[in-house]
Amino acid sequence: MLIPQEQENRSISLLAEVGRTVTSENDISKVLTLVLFIMSEHMNMLRGMITILNRDAAEIVISQSFGLTEQEKERGHYRIGEGIIGQVVKTGRSVIVPDISDEPLFLDRTRSREKERKEGLCFICIPIRSGNEIIGTLSADRRLSHPEEESGKKTKKRSNEEADLLQHHVDQLSIIAAMISQAVRLRQLASESDRREQFHPPSIPAAEEPREEEGIPEEMRPKNILGNTKPMLSLFRMIDKIAATSATTLILGESGVGKELVASAIHYKSRRSTKPFIKFNCAALPESIVESELFGHEKGAFTGASSTRQGRFELASGGTIFLDEIGELSLPIQAKLLRILQEKEFERVGGSKTIKADVRVIAATNRNLEALIIDGLFREDLYYRLNIFPITVPPLRERKTDILLLADYFVEKYNAMNQKGVRRISTTSIDMLMRYHWPGNVRELENCIERAVILSEDNVIHGYHLPPSLQTAESSGTPCTGSLQQKLEAIEREMIIEALKSTKGNMSRAAAELGLSERIIGLRVRKFQIDYRKFRP
Repeated sequence: MLIPQEQENRSISLLAEVGRTVTSENDISKVLTLVLFIMSEHMNMLRGMITILNRDAAEIVISQSFGLTEQEKERGHYRIGEGIIGQVVKTGRSVIVPDISDEPLFLDRTRSREKERKEGLCFICIPIRSGNEIIGTLSADRRLSHPEEESGKKTKKRSNEEADLLQHHVDQLSIIAAMISQAVRLRQLASESDRREQFHPPSIPAAEEPREEEGIPEEMRPKNILGNTKPMLSLFRMIDKIAATSATTLILGESGVGKELVASAIHYKSRRSTKPFIKFNCAALPESIVESELFGHEKGAFTGASSTRQGRFELASGGTIFLDEIGELSLPIQAKLLRILQEKEFERVGGSKTIKADVRVIAATNRNLEALIIDGLFREDLYYRLNIFPITVPPLRERKTDILLLADYFVEKYNAMNQKGVRRISTTSIDMLMRYHWPGNVRELENCIERAVILSEDNVIHGYHLPPSLQTAESSGTPCTGSLQQKLEAIEREMIIEALKSTKGNMSRAAAELGLSERIIGLRVRKFQIDYRKFRP
C-alpha cells in the first residue's frame, strides 16, 4: 500500500495530466480516450469506461473505453436503472463494488471479465453531471486482492487500508468526471444529433450545406463584446458552447481584457439568463468581511450583525455568481467554496442550518493559480474543480485589428456621455494606437479614448490628445525627447495632414481651415515633405 503522501503526490500528477489533456486537445473523442489511458497509468486500472446517456433512445452506451475490445465495447448497452451503470445514471450516486463476484447487480454486459478471476476485482462507477443532469458515467476496474486473501487470512488492517484506497479512487474519479463533463456533454449532443439524422435525414446533401469558412453566425456573437480577429472568434465559439451547459467555468486573462464581460455573456446566453447574475470581487474587501458577503450571516454572529443577512450565493439562487480575482481568496474561504462546488450546500456565518445552492459558479483571475498552488496559497482540489472548462481571453496586443473597432465604439460612447461631437480619429493617432503594446489592454484603450474625446476641440482626435505613454518613440515614431520646437513641429505637421485629408488635398481650402495663407501652407508642405496629391480622390 502507498503511504498517504505518496498517494497525494500521485493524485496531483494524475489530475494535472488530465487537466492539461482536457484544455489542450480539441478532438473530443481523443480527449476522452487519453483521459482513460492516463487513468490506467496512474491508478493501475485494468479497464475503464466512459458511458453516455442518449436521451432520445433512453439508453446508456459506452462511448470510450480502455481494456475492452471493439466487440466487448459494442455489447455495452444499458437501460436507465439496469445494472450498476444504469443505477448510477438513475440515482446520480457513486457506487463502489469491492468484489464483483458478490454483487448480483453487476451484469458484466460486455463479457470482458468472463475469463478472469472475479474474486477481489473491484468496480467503481461515478456519475458524470452537467449541472443537475446526469449525462453519463465514468467507471474503472481495479484488483485489490492480495496473496493472503486466497487462504482467507485477510487482516482487519488490510481491509481498512483497501477501504481507504477505494475512497481515494472515488475522490479522484469524481474530480476527473467533473473535468471531462463538458467534453461528454458535447459528445452526447453529437450522438443524439447523429441518431436524429439517421431517422430524419437532412433534405439537402451534405456537400450542399452552407459552410462558414470565415467568421461565425451572428447569433453566436455575444452582444456585449466586440471583435473580428481569429482569437476573438475562437472565444465566441467557446462562450457559445459553455453557455449551453451549467459547468463551472474559469476565465483566465490579463488585467483589463474584459473577463467580466465574458462571464456576463455566458450567463445571458445560458438557460439561467432570467435568473440573477451576481458579481463579487474577491480582492475588494478584507478577509473578515468576504466570508459574510459570500455566505451571509445570522443575527448576532459577530459584533454589528444586528440582523440575519443573505450572502451572494443565496442572492444568486437559480442563476450565476461571478467571482473575480479568485486567486485572492484566503485558504479557509477556499475550503468553503470547494464544499459548495462539491456538495452544492453551505451554512451562513454563525449558523447551523444547511442551505442548498443551485448556483453556477464562474471564476476569473489574472494570476497563475498553478504557481499559487506550489506556494501553498491556493488549494489544488479547488483548482481542479474550477478548471473544468477554462477560457482564456486574448490580450489586446494579440488582436491588433480590433483596436480601431473598439476605439470607434468608445468614441461614440463618450461622445454621448460628454455631449461631444468627435467625428473621427486622425491618421497619426491611429498609427499611435496601432503601434502601442497596450499593457492595460481594453481598459487602457477605453481610458485613452475617453481622455481624447474630452480634450478634442475640433471634433477630431489628434495625436497630442493621447496620453504621453502613446507618444514615445516606440509607440508613435516621434521623438520622446528633444526641444520644444521639435514637438511643436510634430503637432503642426499632423494638423496640416488632417486638413489636407478633410479637404481631399485642396491646398487653398486646407489653408483656410487652418487660418494660414496659401503661401505659408505651401512652405510648410515642402518643409515637412507632405505629398498633398495623395489625399485627392
